[in-house]
Amino acid sequence: MAAEQFDPNESKYAASARAFRDNVSRDLGNDELRDNFRGAMDYLMDKRTKAFVDGDELETLREQCKLIKQRCLLKLPHLLEQLEENLQANGIQVHWAETITDANDIIAQLITEKNGKTVVKGKSMVSEETALNDYLEERDIECLESDMGEYIVQLANEHPSHIIMPAIHQNKKQVADLFADNIEGFKHTTDVDALIGEGRRVLREKFCNADVGITGVNFAVAETGTLCLVENEGNGRMCTTVPDLHIAITGIEKVVEFLDDVPPLLSLLTRSATGQLISTYFNMISHPRQNDEKDGPQEVHLVLLDNGRSQAFADEELRQTLQCIRCGACMNHCPVYTRIGGHAYGTVYPGPIGKIISPHMLGLEATNNLPTASSLCGACGEVCPVKIPIPKLLLRLRKESVKPANDETTVMKGEGSGRKKIEAVIWQGWSLMHKYALIYNTSMWFATRLRKLMPKKVGVWTSVRTAPKLAPKTLHEKIKARNKTRSAQQQNTIATQNIGGK
Repeated sequence: MAAEQFDPNESKYAASARAFRDNVSRDLGNDELRDNFRGAMDYLMDKRTKAFVDGDELETLREQCKLIKQRCLLKLPHLLEQLEENLQANGIQVHWAETITDANDIIAQLITEKNGKTVVKGKSMVSEETALNDYLEERDIECLESDMGEYIVQLANEHPSHIIMPAIHQNKKQVADLFADNIEGFKHTTDVDALIGEGRRVLREKFCNADVGITGVNFAVAETGTLCLVENEGNGRMCTTVPDLHIAITGIEKVVEFLDDVPPLLSLLTRSATGQLISTYFNMISHPRQNDEKDGPQEVHLVLLDNGRSQAFADEELRQTLQCIRCGACMNHCPVYTRIGGHAYGTVYPGPIGKIISPHMLGLEATNNLPTASSLCGACGEVCPVKIPIPKLLLRLRKESVKPANDETTVMKGEGSGRKKIEAVIWQGWSLMHKYALIYNTSMWFATRLRKLMPKKVGVWTSVRTAPKLAPKTLHEKIKARNKTRSAQQQNTIATQNIGGK
C-alpha cells in the first residue's frame, strides 16, 4: 500500500474541485437549488432526531462503533488478507486496484471476457469515484444506474449531490421534466408515486436483459468472507442475483473483522442516514450460485480499491477519516453544505466527509480550498456515528495545505500546494508583532493614524462585507487615557474634600 500512487489528472473530479470557488458562486445564485437543499436537510435532520429517542443509547452505540472501526483499521493489512482468503475459499474472486484506472481496467476486462454489453449498477459511490460509467461507455458497454436517485442524475448527465440521496437537489417538477425529455411515452405528472412507478418500469426491463450486475459493498466481513449490501429499493438484490456475472467494488477501509461487528454499525448507519430503524433490504453475499440454488450469479468478483486510502491509513490522526460508514449525517447537519449543495464541491464525496477524504483521493493541489470551506461549528463531529473528529481533521488538512516546502516530513500528496508567499509573509509579521510589545504598539499606532489610507476593497473579504474601519486610537491608548482621567478626577475629589474639611 504505497503512499503516492494516484495521479489526480486521472480523475474528472480533480478539475471540478479546483473550480470550487466558482462553483459556490454559481450555486449560491440558484434560489430553487437552495430551497431544495434547505427543505431536504431539515427533513433528514428531523428524521434522525426522531430515530434516536434515547440519548444514552446513542452515545453508547457511537462509542462502540468508533472502537469497532478503530480496531478494524488497526488490523487492516491482516484483515484484508483474511478477507481475500475467505472470499476465495467461498468461490468469490478478489482483485486489487491501486488506482481508479486499475479498477476500471479490471472491471472492463471481466465484462469483456463474458462478451457483456449491458450492465445494471446498484448504488456505488466507489464506482462514482472511478467514473466507471464514462469508462465503460467509451468501450461501447451500456451501464445503467438502477438506484432511482442515481438513475435520475444519470439521465440529467450529472453526478450525485449527496452520498445517500443522489438526486436530492432536484424537486419533483424537475424530475418530471427530465422524464418527459428522456423516456418515450411518459405522461407528464408530478405525482411522486407515478414518477417512481415509471422509473421502475424502465429499470425492470433492463434487469431482465443485463449481462452484468455491479454493486458497492457496505461491509466486507473478513471472518466469514461475506459482502454486505444495504439498500431500500431492491435494485441491489436484482443486480446481485439476476445477471450471471456480479462484480462488487469497494474501498479497502470497508472491511470489518467479525460478523458480530455488523449489527451495531448497521443500526447506526440506517438511523443516521435516513432515520430508518432498519433498511428495507440487507443483502449478504458469500458465494456464487451453488448447484442446488435456483438463482444467483455464476461468478462473483470483488474489486478492492485503494485510491489514496493508504495515504490516510499511514498517518495515525488522518486514519480516522477511514472510520466513515457513509451515512451522510455530517452533510445533513452542515450549514455550508445546506447552502451551497453537493455539486459545488466538485468531488464525488461532498460536505464535511468529502472535505477530509477527497484530498487523499485527488491530492491537495486540487482540493486545498475544501478544508477552508467550513465554519468549524462542530455540528459534523457531533452527529458523526463513529465519532470522526472532522473539525480537527479539517484544521490538520489546512496545515498540510500550507506546509513550507522545506518541511522534510511528507504526509500527503500535494501538501504545501495552498501556500502563498504573500500570505506567509503576512502571518510571519503577525507573529512577530504579537511576540514583541514594542513592535505591536508601534505598528498599531501607525495603523490607527493612517487608517484613512486603508483601501475600500480588501479582496474576497469585501466581496460580501463592508471594509473594516480602524478606530482613531487603539484600545490600549483609550484605556490609558481613561485611567488618566479617572486619576485626575480622584485627585480633584480628594483636594475638594480636604478644602471642605478645613
